[in-house]
Parts: sequence; C-alpha cells; structure tokens
Amino acid sequence: MNPPDPGPARRPQLVVHRPGLLSTVQDLGRPGLAHLAVPRSGAADPDSLRLANRLVGNPETAAGVETTLLGAELRLTADRWIAVTGAPGPLSVQGRAVDPDRAIHLPAGRLLRIGPAERGVRRYLAVAGGVAVPPVLGSRASDLLSGIGPPPLRAGQTLPLGEETGRPPAAVDVAPRPGLDGEIWLRLLPGPRHDRFGAAATAALAGGTYRVSTESNRIGVRLAGPAVVATEDAELLSEGMVLGSVQIPAGGQPLIFLVDHPTTGGYPVIGVVHPDDMWRVAQARPGDTVRFRWQPARAAIS
Repeated sequence: MNPPDPGPARRPQLVVHRPGLLSTVQDLGRPGLAHLAVPRSGAADPDSLRLANRLVGNPETAAGVETTLLGAELRLTADRWIAVTGAPGPLSVQGRAVDPDRAIHLPAGRLLRIGPAERGVRRYLAVAGGVAVPPVLGSRASDLLSGIGPPPLRAGQTLPLGEETGRPPAAVDVAPRPGLDGEIWLRLLPGPRHDRFGAAATAALAGGTYRVSTESNRIGVRLAGPAVVATEDAELLSEGMVLGSVQIPAGGQPLIFLVDHPTTGGYPVIGVVHPDDMWRVAQARPGDTVRFRWQPARAAIS
C-alpha cells in the first residue's frame, strides 16, 4: 500500500536559486497533437534527458530541467539522487566539483551549481522522482511559442518533486556519441518543396558554410551564409511543418525548426534534417559552423 500523498505544499521541492539565461521544465513533449496546432515541445536534446533520468532510476519520460548556455543554481528540500547530462561544463555541490553524466546524492539544502556550457548549449538536470508540475495535454514541458506548460524558471520558485521509484541509481550508463567540437555536419533529406529550388540552389546549400545566428532559440536555429534562392516564387499556402524542417524565408537564409516550432508555415521547406542529427542542432551555439550533406529520403528509415 502506498503512503498517503502529503499534498503539494509538503512534497519535497526543487528550489530555484538562480535560473540562468533560460531554464525550463521539460520532458519528452507532446508529440502527435500537431493537428490541434500544439507543437511537440519537450527537451531539445531528448537523449540527454533520457540518460539523466535513467541514471537516477526515473522513467525516461520523467520531467527535468533544461538549462541554456549559462546553467543554473538550485537546491533541494529533501535528499535525492540527481544527474546532470548534455553539454559539457562545470558542475559542483556546495562549491565542490562533481562529475556530470553520473548519479550524485544531493543532500537537502546544498547548493547545486550547473555551470555554463563549455561547448554546446543545453544541459539537463534529472532528480529522482522527477519534477511534478501539473501536466498539460499529457506533458509537463514548457512550450515557449504557444505558452503551454509552466513558464521559464525564476529565482525563488519552487517545483514539486514526484515519488521516487525505489530503483537504485545506475552506476554507469553512458550513451557514446560524437563530441561537440568542430564543424556540425547535418544530413539533409529532400523536403516537400525541394522542387522549388534548382540544382544550383541545392548545391549551394550543400556546399556552403553557415554560421549559427544569435537569433536562434527553441523555436528555430537561424543560419547565416550563402543565400539559397528558389526558382519559383509563387506564394505558398500555409502547410504542416515537422521537427527539423529547413525553411528558406524570403532572404534566402536557412531556418531549422526546433522543438517549439510552429505547426504550420508558409515558406518553402527545401529539406528536413535527419532525426538522428537533431541533437546536434539543439546543441549548436551562436557562431558555430554548420554544413549540410544531402541524403536520399530512404536514409531516414535505414
């Protein structure tokens, strides 16, 4: 028999001491609701959130905290296991350095400092039991475009934690993947409006070197580089958009849709980033170099 729920006010809490540039509650989002104009949202780098949850014994779907570039500082009101994954960077408990990508026992009241990302953009904090803000449409994720879910974290805010699963923390659980150094190569599949661009434009996109703009966010990553010009300029009706769509707005500078992207759009989509490369887009920071490599459509299911 489970113990009675002590109620929201008496549950263990995660206390926000410093929210950093932008920190939000994220889980794996709201896939499958685009027909209701509800974006997917969720963790921009979901594999990192999944790893953090596994490390502390949570289901992979549990909600955690996503930080952006500058990290955050938080405390707990009860002892819990925690893990921080994603972009590499310093991590400390009460001023003492600890390792990311492993489970850490965090005593109540001790200051957890998630430092700035040294490479990449986003880091993920999982706490045993998960962050238990009320779900909206089946998810606790914060969607910055539509305003669904909890707003970004603010100093002094408290977040309720859920019940621990009772599973012991994982001693080792590493998901090997390439580092974040150097150029970011993205595999690109032909998009629904690929035929609006001639061979010269598609070759220019694949041969060009692009820089990530400072105007990038969870909605989309804007790139600056050689302009991509459509051969057909007739206006399009708005049509459905998916994660990873590479839209070409009027100025010819590519825009890659990220997790909080709108569900429809009116600019032509020349290509779609391979799903397995989207974590690289999520971790691309302003100034990083991005290059594209065309792949046949069947590469998405191979």
